[in-house]
Amino acid sequence: MTKEFEDKGNHYTIHENVNVGEVRVADEVVAIIAGLAATEIEGVSSMAGNITNELVSKLGMKNLSKGVKVTVNETSVAVDLALNLKYGYGIPEVSSKVQEKVKTAIETMTGLEVSLVNVRIAGVNIDKNN
Repeated sequence: MTKEFEDKGNHYTIHENVNVGEVRVADEVVAIIAGLAATEIEGVSSMAGNITNELVSKLGMKNLSKGVKVTVNETSVAVDLALNLKYGYGIPEVSSKVQEKVKTAIETMTGLEVSLVNVRIAGVNIDKNN
């Protein structure tokens, strides 16, 4: 079974050697997978977003791709994450675990090859309850 990936702006199409049809996955879906995988790692407090994302979340709307930028090309996907960490956790260890988890989650769920996962630590949460 061969797969081809076509970049079509906000989604990609997987063509498989079957005559059933095509599967299209939006970039937003890949970003949500990355964000959810990152927040599963112990030591990650939350995803960091820009001011628009912060306003949207204050209005009660969930933005599951907050803090994630995904670039999908013909053969691979690159992911940029902005994270807030919990105080007391080692940045190198948490970042490495996040990179592994995000790469595995995207490759398993979409079949795309992840070329890189960049992690930017945007803040440290010192709240004792978080």
